[in-house]
Amino acid sequence: MVEPPGMSRLLKLLLLVLLAVGVALPTAYSTFIHSERDIVIGAHEAKVQPNFSGYARIDSGTLIPRIRLPAEAPLRLGIDIRLGDSEVSNLEQLVVRDAVIASQPQGEIAAIRSTVTSMLADAAMRGVGAAALAVLFAVLAWRAIGQQRRRTIWASTRRPRLGQVLGAAAVGIITIGALVLVAAPERPRADDAAWVPIDSVFPELPTDAVLDKVEIAEGASTSGSRALVQGALETYRTSVAFYGKLAKSAATAEVRAPLAAETTALVVTDRHDNIGMDPVARAIADRAGASLLIDLGDDTSNGASWEAFSLNSLAREFRDFEIVSVAGNHDTGGTVSKQMEDKGFTVLDGEPVMVDGIRFLGNSDPRSSGLTAGYNGNESDNIAAIRAQDTELTELACEDGEISVIAVHSPSSAKRAAASGCADLVLSGHLHRQVGPTVVTGSNGRSTTTLSTGSTGGAVYAVALGSKLRGEPKVTIVTFAEGRPVGLQPVSFEPGGIIRVADYTPITTTPR
Repeated sequence: MVEPPGMSRLLKLLLLVLLAVGVALPTAYSTFIHSERDIVIGAHEAKVQPNFSGYARIDSGTLIPRIRLPAEAPLRLGIDIRLGDSEVSNLEQLVVRDAVIASQPQGEIAAIRSTVTSMLADAAMRGVGAAALAVLFAVLAWRAIGQQRRRTIWASTRRPRLGQVLGAAAVGIITIGALVLVAAPERPRADDAAWVPIDSVFPELPTDAVLDKVEIAEGASTSGSRALVQGALETYRTSVAFYGKLAKSAATAEVRAPLAAETTALVVTDRHDNIGMDPVARAIADRAGASLLIDLGDDTSNGASWEAFSLNSLAREFRDFEIVSVAGNHDTGGTVSKQMEDKGFTVLDGEPVMVDGIRFLGNSDPRSSGLTAGYNGNESDNIAAIRAQDTELTELACEDGEISVIAVHSPSSAKRAAASGCADLVLSGHLHRQVGPTVVTGSNGRSTTTLSTGSTGGAVYAVALGSKLRGEPKVTIVTFAEGRPVGLQPVSFEPGGIIRVADYTPITTTPR
């Protein structure tokens, strides 16, 4: 009986698909579980490696007990996190800082998830590439053998010799064995069975939605490490309780709601790593109906790579917002600006730009670039750089003639720009206290409103990270109509948890 041509082609296609899947899946799996990435988590350099344990396992080194908690990911996907070096040399200070960051973990979780997704995509691409090569090799081999030789081979298989049978069996066994070794599930580590709930080691812990899921390596707690962990847990609980209560209060704050034709933006500045205030700021933004975030810089204390957690948190909390930003004088070097760009922020760079229907102009603090001596360097160089930036922004604003908002870190970067009358609103931070709003009439007869918002992190000097507020944080709600600012409403938070909403201040803009 002659086999139908259509059936023959379908069978060939099916065999090629099976070959592709048989090569792609083991290759992708093996690549994925053996891959490893270097990232920054909290205050640490770290290495992450995926597994299929269903847990996120965190190894902080010999002095701190290992912990794990459910990853709550599909297919029992888990991850091993090995924390490495940190710029903080004091172990007790480092543990406390880690505890504060852990109290607002969503930014770091998002960064880890993004890393694992990237590793999975790379593994999938390698699997697809291997499958494509296997299919190509099979097709070329099929054609190279030729129809006559294939018939001869097929005929010989009907009455095979003993050597052929043994050879085929050996090839099959080796192939299957290799696939099993490559694709076999990860063997559990010897210490995986020695995990106990953390409250069995620290029975004084109160009920907590996160800590109730945490397990600790049994027998890993010494008297020294126990004291460190106990202090970290206390800091964690204090931070969660304080900022959680403040965020709930912010969600009911009486702020002005925008009218039908208006939009609102939230201004944050000088956060200085205090990620605890991010959910609080988001709650105010939601109350005001905001869809735009204006970040005026100093998100970190010194622009170090380990401070990536600060930008991770801000990006995660305002993930559905348009974000306009500049770097501050403490965001030294290019790390912060690059992180902002990588996270999709619109980083102002001295050129006018339209965002959410609003025309912005601004630039990062020149002391952040590393091209001057920096905030702790030669003062005359810093002053000259600030003045040069002010001159440049003034010329650009007046040449453009349509600027609604000039956004800078330091008010000194836009003094002349404000006095020129070539913009409706000048927003700045840097001073860690509110200055304004003040109305200036420019030489062109147009009015400009200026406002310096106080530190959103409640920073004292360049430090804000902690389980409680150090100073009095502030944010500002800016209301826009047809792309131009029409009102300001500052909101402040006292260290005792009291929220004070200032009166709404209308902005009268001059016709252009």
